[in-house]
Amino acid sequence: MILYHGSNVAINQIDLNASRPGKDFGRGFYLSAEKEQAVELAKSKVAFLGGEPIVTAFEFDESVLTSGLLKVKTFEGYSEEWAKFVYENRENFSDAQLHDFDIIYGPIANDKVGAQIRAFKGGNITLEELKKRIEFIKGITYQYFFGTEAAIKTLRKI
Repeated sequence: MILYHGSNVAINQIDLNASRPGKDFGRGFYLSAEKEQAVELAKSKVAFLGGEPIVTAFEFDESVLTSGLLKVKTFEGYSEEWAKFVYENRENFSDAQLHDFDIIYGPIANDKVGAQIRAFKGGNITLEELKKRIEFIKGITYQYFFGTEAAIKTLRKI
């Protein structure tokens, strides 16, 4: 399968040390199977940081996800488990990961979901209310997280 990364810089070599903390699944390299999603993320990055939108494509053998060679976590959709996981990772600004997964596949916390997570974080809604609110949000978009060197080695730039 082909996965895409949207940025304001060309990705010639993936450097996990360049990744920022406080992201949905922690510090790592994020990709999408949807090219248009990567284009939009690149445009968003340019709006904040300047530069030109650049989409880099990578080939990925998706059989790795079920091979047992790497530790993989899959979130099929928005759920309480996913919300807790994203909340905890978005609150972690240290260099240490909160999990030991090599690859994670799951929904992106888009603006609508992000607003609900912020409401939960601010104490304005309970975890149960967060779960109810995200359950009915439409337009789920998914992302792939590659968080270890072993995971990065499964990607081939094309």
